[in-house]
Amino acid sequence: MDEKKLGRTLWIIANAVMCLAFLFSTVVQLNDPDPIRWMGVYGAATVVCGLELRRGVRAWIPALLAVLALTWAATIAPRVIGKVGFTEMFAEFEMRNAGVEEAREMYGLLFVAIWMGVIAAFERRSTRRRADEVLC
Repeated sequence: MDEKKLGRTLWIIANAVMCLAFLFSTVVQLNDPDPIRWMGVYGAATVVCGLELRRGVRAWIPALLAVLALTWAATIAPRVIGKVGFTEMFAEFEMRNAGVEEAREMYGLLFVAIWMGVIAAFERRSTRRRADEVLC
């Protein structure tokens, strides 16, 4: 298997794993007190991953979702950073207190922002590469 094909295969696997993680995150929001907005952000990330698996997403879509998720996470951060330990989020499956819930929410948004940023960068690079191949 050549290097290009291996890279594409690894990209598909990583993106499929993240797609499933975001899908799971969407489903577990059914137990949340405010499920609609959380299902919206995780659902949107799931759709973007699905589109990327089919090579059908424009770079601006995941970039926009990354900015929105990062902005939302920044509004939660002052209530979490320095107040909730990272390991506290995993101490119990149930929510122990509002701080733990907000910490989980903030880090979930950061995961969305990071992966959407990765997809946007990958798509932008792929688009440039395809344009260069056409010009050559």
